[in-house]
Amino acid sequence: MSQIPHKEDQDKPNLSWSLNQWLEYLLSIHTQSIDMGLERTKGVFDTLKIHFGQAKVVLVAGTNGKGTTCRVVEKGLLQNNKTVAVYSSPHITDFKERLRINDNLLSDEQFISAFMQVEKARGDTPLTYFEFTTLAAMYLMMNNQTDFVLLEVGLGGRLDAVNVVNPDMAVITSIGLDHQDWLGDTRDQIAIEKAGVFRPHLPVIIGEQDPPQSLINEVDRLAAQATWQGRDFTFQADQNSWHWHNTNCDFDELVTPMIPMQNVSTGLEVLHRLGIDLNQHKVNQLIQQTSLPGRFERVLSQPEVILDVAHNPQATSHLKERINQCQFKQLRLVLAMLADKDISASIAPLEALNATWYLASLTVPRGASSKKLKSLFNDDQKVIDFETVSDALNRAIKEADPQDLIVVFGSFFTVCQAKEALTHLR
Repeated sequence: MSQIPHKEDQDKPNLSWSLNQWLEYLLSIHTQSIDMGLERTKGVFDTLKIHFGQAKVVLVAGTNGKGTTCRVVEKGLLQNNKTVAVYSSPHITDFKERLRINDNLLSDEQFISAFMQVEKARGDTPLTYFEFTTLAAMYLMMNNQTDFVLLEVGLGGRLDAVNVVNPDMAVITSIGLDHQDWLGDTRDQIAIEKAGVFRPHLPVIIGEQDPPQSLINEVDRLAAQATWQGRDFTFQADQNSWHWHNTNCDFDELVTPMIPMQNVSTGLEVLHRLGIDLNQHKVNQLIQQTSLPGRFERVLSQPEVILDVAHNPQATSHLKERINQCQFKQLRLVLAMLADKDISASIAPLEALNATWYLASLTVPRGASSKKLKSLFNDDQKVIDFETVSDALNRAIKEADPQDLIVVFGSFFTVCQAKEALTHLR
């Protein structure tokens, strides 16, 4: 395990530090993990003189679906011989997952060099881990000029660090309840925070199928050029295929995607609005090529093991739909979550499923204990609790029939720990 130099040297980070040493250091330079506001980030952004040249910049906000929507757009741009940089968070197993340049990860050394530049530029300005790493990613994007830049919002929108950028287009993928401590207790309140990525008169793509009135009001207030899912572009699923159309395109018999159709639909509209020519053959190719780790990701067969980062009620409702489309003998659910999530509401959509639950403590600072999870279940439900995700997953696999389905979900951390456990299992 990497070690930071002695305390007296902690204020002297340098290029000889490993990436892990830098990441540990970044956790220490601000007293809070979240500190909403743009002033500090904007000041360092300006000092670094970050710009993206002639690139078209897209800001993507939403409760769920940001990562998969960005993935559709990224793959579609690359399919059409465009260059593209994508910033997203959080990562699952490797910090470098947060930035892709033409679908490639950068090296440790490139990140370390960017960290050094941000460290010099910030002076005495305290930055959170997310703010610092976001600025580093933007610095690297500037140095790897691309045709398009996709920036995924980390939390909310209005006060998120990526919102220091002035985009050419904004996207709202969905509006649901999550991070209520920071964003508000209602969809209307949360929608206003998400709409903070809008700019007057600029294009806005709304993937949410049931937009709160506050979101509609913000579009009107800013005279944004809004395109709405369900009105300007729509999708409809049949048993073995689905259909998508907008004002210019009408595609039937599309292949079933590996990610939510709603997000594929939103991504296709973004591509269209960015000037990318769409046709039936290219769209089917795009759908077949688009997947993302931790999004209903199949990692094992006999028994089948699926990993999903679903961690709020909207996401677990979708997860239930996906599970109901699967064929299996018995369902086994492995759950570990952060304590500050609405755990009861997240479990609720799945409670009607006839499943055995394997509850695990999430071994991170904000992790909920398996005992806390267990207290939320009724006595008549089949529930077993474990100290770690690894223990829970190993037991589920050991008890499973080859035709059973095991779904591991609840957090990006849960998926990360499950992947580590599967590595040891193999």
